[in-house]
Amino acid sequence: MTAPPCTILRRTVLKMLAGAAVSAGRPALASETGQSRNSAFTDVTAAAGIGWRHFNGESPDRFLVETMGGGVAFFDFDNDGFQDLFFVNGGETPGAKSLYPLRNALYRNLGNGRFEDVAERSGVAAMPFYGMGAAAADYDNDGFQDLLVTGYPRSSLFHNNGDGTFTDVTVSAGVLNSGKWGASAVWFDYDRDGFLDLFICNYVKFSFEEQKRCEMAGRRGYCEQVAYQGDSPTLYHNNGDGTFTDVTARAGLQELAGRALGAVAIDVDNDGWADLFVARDASPNLLLINKRNGTFEDVGLEAGVAYSESGNARAGMGVDAADINADGIPDFVVTNFSDEYHALFVSGAPLQYEDRGRQYGLAAATRLDVGFGARFLDYDNDGNLDVMIVNGHVDELMEEARPDVRYLQLPLLLRNSGNASFHDVRHSAGSFFNTRQVARGLATGDFDNDGGVDVAVTRLNSSPVLLRNNVGKDKKWIGFQLEGTKSNRDAIGAKLILHSGKRELVRWVAGGASYLSSHDRRVVFGLSESPVASVSVEIRWPSGATQTEANLAVGRYHKIREVSDKTITRNEDTK
Repeated sequence: MTAPPCTILRRTVLKMLAGAAVSAGRPALASETGQSRNSAFTDVTAAAGIGWRHFNGESPDRFLVETMGGGVAFFDFDNDGFQDLFFVNGGETPGAKSLYPLRNALYRNLGNGRFEDVAERSGVAAMPFYGMGAAAADYDNDGFQDLLVTGYPRSSLFHNNGDGTFTDVTVSAGVLNSGKWGASAVWFDYDRDGFLDLFICNYVKFSFEEQKRCEMAGRRGYCEQVAYQGDSPTLYHNNGDGTFTDVTARAGLQELAGRALGAVAIDVDNDGWADLFVARDASPNLLLINKRNGTFEDVGLEAGVAYSESGNARAGMGVDAADINADGIPDFVVTNFSDEYHALFVSGAPLQYEDRGRQYGLAAATRLDVGFGARFLDYDNDGNLDVMIVNGHVDELMEEARPDVRYLQLPLLLRNSGNASFHDVRHSAGSFFNTRQVARGLATGDFDNDGGVDVAVTRLNSSPVLLRNNVGKDKKWIGFQLEGTKSNRDAIGAKLILHSGKRELVRWVAGGASYLSSHDRRVVFGLSESPVASVSVEIRWPSGATQTEANLAVGRYHKIREVSDKTITRNEDTK
């Protein structure tokens, strides 16, 4: 039965009230206000001038698409040295129309802590479809960041003209992804030809014309994902001339249908070729190994990442990759549904993983959560990668069926102790982490260039949040912005090995990651507070070239351009 208008209004009012309330039993500390610098992060959304809101088209029809958006991207679209922000709107549904024209938001960073919305004059405000995710990259190597927006029933590719405007080139480029519900997207160079290819997670086969009816607590609710058939991903090969070719079948991906939501591209087996981890909802996760001949092989089952320990396919949504146990091999965090626990797949050997969420403390902190965006980041720059996760249920009726599960849920910041354990630092993290909400996308980027990684979060049918990092700048750090020459210009796929005294840290310039989001591609290494005698970095470029830069100054970003020699070592003070 369709819910009456008064019921829908009641739900909306309750969400608004609950979204502003601090969670019961977890009061914010007195110092944790929106402007406090005593916490790790401060909510600076209003001070930054960000006033846009997401619209999800929530309707009595209860279309699943209403529950899933939207995306966010950190990227410097105007090359002024400051990270800008793009937010993806959802859209109208047959039973829910917006009172105002729907638009995306492109906030230009003014460099003084404030942003200006330039979406209209830049040409990225409007889209003729229901929006989901964002993925920024320089796909044509012209030095300007382009922008892909996914959604249903198509996607849009906006080419950066270099003058502050974008042109929609979707049709001419051949990346329409027609008829698909596109979720997260990944730019990566799978064939190492120097041009970025495009992988799109397609969620389920969906149509507004096909209304599914399901009940929860005796009322009409959203149907579970298993009521929808999963779809195959799409892989587009970059032809190097501004066009792309759909090579999904040729790459061996056509038969891998499932409910894909999040993906990250990273070299898992250390052969210099980018692989893919795909988080899927009620479908086994995929670990796609690049066979270096244009095809991929799924080894998720053999590697131990496809299913839970009990053999069930969990509701994978967001995913990120990083080396958290100092073995030089990427590990993975995957967000899941309540009672499933978020997963932490830690490498024991090449292509062998074990879910150590319980041992590291992740499982205990997330049992009742429905997770979406997830990101490894060293927020305090002590050299250990921490984990940030944003949560939020998909149906408010769950509270009537399960009193222990909340619709609005708390975000999570887990600090890496450096001894194979994470600790919840909610009460020193800031007011955002003590406020229940329905969060979705999570992107990271240093918007004020102080070395502390900042965060942007989208919230369903609500305003986004911009979090300024207050503590990262207080530790020693060093950052890198890589520019490929033979490799793709963004250097996506590069591996960086930093040497500082006796310490060695490994990072990657990964493609994708989190959920529906795109990130500042600069790499920041935290060096803690210890004296730093000498810092050098070895860069293994996607082209296969190796480059070492030595005697590097700390407390700043270094822009490093790929050299043509196969192996080269240079000193910072001789450049």
